[in-house]
Amino acid sequence: MIYHITAFAAGFVLDLFLGDPHNLPHPVKWMGSFIDRLVGKLLKTEDPPKKKRRKGLALVILISVTTVFFVGLLLAAAYGMHPVLGVVMESLMTYQCLATKSLYKESMKVYDALQKEGVVAGRSAVSMIVGRDTEKLDECGVVKAAVETVAENTSDGIIAPMLYLAVGGPVLGMLYKAVNTMDSMIGYQNDRYLDFGRYAAKLDDIANYLPARISAVCMLISCLILGKNYDPKNAWRIFKRDRYNHKSPNSAQTESVCAGALGIRLAGPASYFGSMVEKPYIGDDLREVNQEDIKGANVLMLVTAVLCECLCLMILISLL
Repeated sequence: MIYHITAFAAGFVLDLFLGDPHNLPHPVKWMGSFIDRLVGKLLKTEDPPKKKRRKGLALVILISVTTVFFVGLLLAAAYGMHPVLGVVMESLMTYQCLATKSLYKESMKVYDALQKEGVVAGRSAVSMIVGRDTEKLDECGVVKAAVETVAENTSDGIIAPMLYLAVGGPVLGMLYKAVNTMDSMIGYQNDRYLDFGRYAAKLDDIANYLPARISAVCMLISCLILGKNYDPKNAWRIFKRDRYNHKSPNSAQTESVCAGALGIRLAGPASYFGSMVEKPYIGDDLREVNQEDIKGANVLMLVTAVLCECLCLMILISLL
């Protein structure tokens, strides 16, 4: 348990300060490549829906089992050689499961682009972190897209893997990342992936159900910590009202808190792959969205991450 606590804390600190350098290998990239190859082999457009679903389930099982096997094997080998090597390996794996610095860095690129070069550059920057069409977004749309990404990924990219890491170490943490990666690649409700990606999408919903709600609670507490620039009462009001204003049962949990805390309205209709998708709004249009909201969302994200890490450490230490 001491080794696990040490690695859990060290991995978070490494992620907080180093992020994910683009020139270094990353397990999620390997997962993505493996998933892509399997999709190429398994998905046939002429297959009937039931067969597509069976093949999609086979992909989910294969990716999950492979992830658990290799991560468990590496950890067991490292700890078997020496406890220090085991802690180092677990710390590195923990670090690679989290995305705090990367989320901050990539979303702040949108802020910097808007500040220095204007809306065209902002569209280009935000297109790197969202799945929607960005070519016709105005400045408000660019800012909203960045804020929504920070709010949603506070749960998906930070708190959820953190919680799984705390409970089951890198084996459970990497398994969560595999599930999340499968959903992001094949969990779309379009003609290509509606049936094939169904199990990946449902599993991701299940895996994120509790973490999304824990993330929202931590974010609400963070509003109290941060003080006057954030409105905890409005955050709570919008959370209660709008936390299910999304096709996913989880995504609006943190988005609603963030929208309420900042006093802005998020979500609404958006274009995906050339088609306009009608989505409900999250939050109230109390004021105009501005570039500083990207900074505001990031501060809220960082405090939420640190708070949840501290709470997890307190619980783990109490179990010693």
